[in-house]
Amino acid sequence: MGQLMGFLNIEKKNQHERQPVERIKDWNEYRENLPDQDVQKQAARCMDCGTPYCQIGMILNRGTSGCPIHNLIPEWNDLVYRGLWKEAYERLSKTNNFPEFTGRACPAPCEGSCTSGFVSDPVSIKTIERKIIDKAFDEGWVVPKPPLRRSGKKIAVIGSGPAGLACADQLNKIGHEVTVFERSDRPGGLLMYGIPSMKIEKDVVDRRVSLLEQEGIIFETNVEIGKNRSYEELKTAFDAVVLCTGSGKHREVVLEGRTLKGIAPAMDYLTASNRHLLYDEPLQADYDAKGKRVIVIGGGDTGEDCVATAIRQGCKSVVQFGKHGKLPAQRAESNPWPEHPNVFSVDYAYEEAETLFGKDPRAYYVQTRRFLGDQEGHVTGLVTGSFKEDNDAAEKTWDADLVLIAIGFQGAEDSIFDAFGVERDSSGRVIAANALDYQTSEPGVFAAGDARRGSSLIVWAIEEGRRAAASVNLYLDKKEALSQK
Repeated sequence: MGQLMGFLNIEKKNQHERQPVERIKDWNEYRENLPDQDVQKQAARCMDCGTPYCQIGMILNRGTSGCPIHNLIPEWNDLVYRGLWKEAYERLSKTNNFPEFTGRACPAPCEGSCTSGFVSDPVSIKTIERKIIDKAFDEGWVVPKPPLRRSGKKIAVIGSGPAGLACADQLNKIGHEVTVFERSDRPGGLLMYGIPSMKIEKDVVDRRVSLLEQEGIIFETNVEIGKNRSYEELKTAFDAVVLCTGSGKHREVVLEGRTLKGIAPAMDYLTASNRHLLYDEPLQADYDAKGKRVIVIGGGDTGEDCVATAIRQGCKSVVQFGKHGKLPAQRAESNPWPEHPNVFSVDYAYEEAETLFGKDPRAYYVQTRRFLGDQEGHVTGLVTGSFKEDNDAAEKTWDADLVLIAIGFQGAEDSIFDAFGVERDSSGRVIAANALDYQTSEPGVFAAGDARRGSSLIVWAIEEGRRAAASVNLYLDKKEALSQK
């Protein structure tokens, strides 16, 4: 284990965060790595538990507890503590295809179930993980490792988000020939266009995609199955198809005034912002917050990213509506360890809003009832009520020039079901038989990630991609065995 009693005697430290007043002036990542010796000291806090709850990866009380990809956390913590950084990288890579993504954008359910957190602060697992992979890239330890032999089997992976990339990576390692189809102009899915650069700079995504290409994976962009490529073509050219298209159908609000200009889905807004930064594409008025009063409907992470993006675009003000109340400062009795702690926190966007505007942008129990507009058909505000039972009749009017809808997703987009003929459930997710084989109703077609699971975490997407790859490989082995009889 690490240092005896380290979890009590050593103060927890996370990745260094740049000062809000400085970071809102640019689009660079707001977190920076700690020095080697500081991270080794943090690794010394690991207890090396007999039962490491940090890696259980379970759903408890509708929340993720522990690491879904079952990272060998105590093992690489101990290696870091002893200064064996390369060995720590090798151990981390056994379970996690892309630590540079999870070390930046994962909410770290591993820390919420860390045993140290039961009596003290949890170990800074996410901080240590990012340091390991960033150091590995800096030292040149991360190199292409193409398979020694090819199986002759061809697999098409539709979608290049974390699930698609993980699935493709695993299948390629086995020796299958993998082609990843992406309808956008760059691989990466939400990693590229849905997550702001403040969390994941895009050269981090490009670096990993380049590595996968050097290992033999083929990426075809600007390809949308059902439009410029048919499923029939894929069935002829490939031995199996894996749907990793994500859960891209945004949840809509059906309210008076919804068709007014200046109201946009959050993901469209974030994508436009990322494209503007990557290609210097002009921003449409509905995606530019400069000088505007911005309201974000939805209290989740996507809404928070909209807040941070609007601030960097130069908004006049920003408010984020949430339907629930303010979380408690400490775990409630109904939220015991090792469940993920549902407690109040001031994350990066909220800290920035407080610095810029002098107050937290979050408003609680807000129920949007209708939108208001001017004679030109542009939004000027909205009217809200309350989700509190004792105050449901009260109405309030808010001024707004830009409204962003971030209330979640309704499963895979309809085009997926039309193009592949696979069945969906009532939530719009692709029905795959179970979490053991990931097969859909269409023979030889599999599904993984948000398309199958529903909108979730990066770590769940990676885990689903890995498991789907194993299922595809088993399917191909059985198919070949049957053909030889």
